[in-house]
Amino acid sequence: MLPSFSRLESLIGLSNVEKLSKKSVLVLGCGGVGGYVIEALARSNIGTLILVDYDVVEESNINRQIIATTKNIGKKKTTLFEKRIKEINPSCKVIIIDKFINQENILDIFKYKIDFLVDACDTIQTKKEIIRNCLVKNISFLTCLGTGNRLNPEKLTITTLEKTSYDPLARILRKYVKDEHIKEKIPVLFSSEQPAKTQTRTPSSGAFVPASAGLLIASYVVRYLLSK
Repeated sequence: MLPSFSRLESLIGLSNVEKLSKKSVLVLGCGGVGGYVIEALARSNIGTLILVDYDVVEESNINRQIIATTKNIGKKKTTLFEKRIKEINPSCKVIIIDKFINQENILDIFKYKIDFLVDACDTIQTKKEIIRNCLVKNISFLTCLGTGNRLNPEKLTITTLEKTSYDPLARILRKYVKDEHIKEKIPVLFSSEQPAKTQTRTPSSGAFVPASAGLLIASYVVRYLLSK
């Protein structure tokens, strides 16, 4: 095993480190939450990372997104992450899907082998499509709910959709699941912290909650993959 992963090997064993090298994880959304998911999975010897995002780094991203620096403003997030992943683990295969995913092109992301899908996007309709398609295709997944307008990462937890509260996004998705007669449990990352009321319609955010959410999700993904 490469020295890069010797500390991980001593924690979970060589066979499990090698097991992770054969797994493929898709991350939809490379922003505040998704970026830390990608970072942690790259450092956990995941063999293939599929990155889905169409956006570029903006100055307003700098306070909370791991890929956002002053020298990266205006550059594609997926391209920046590909370079970063290769610098961490050269053997990791990186697949980029540089698209805004919607109902019309959702099937484009399912052309690849996916052992786990992380939904860290902000678009409600896309989240609905991810839930529906993953259930139909029997792909393991986790949906990240709202992390904006929150300051306390201790309120984050991974649970199932029906157990959520204080989250407008969760309320919309619960209604969707009910209307579509979906009986399966929907795994989610959720904050029980009541969102702060701000003077802007654009969600406010700090460094703590999105980063912590991403690391929690990555840990969940790794543990899930090792359990199978």
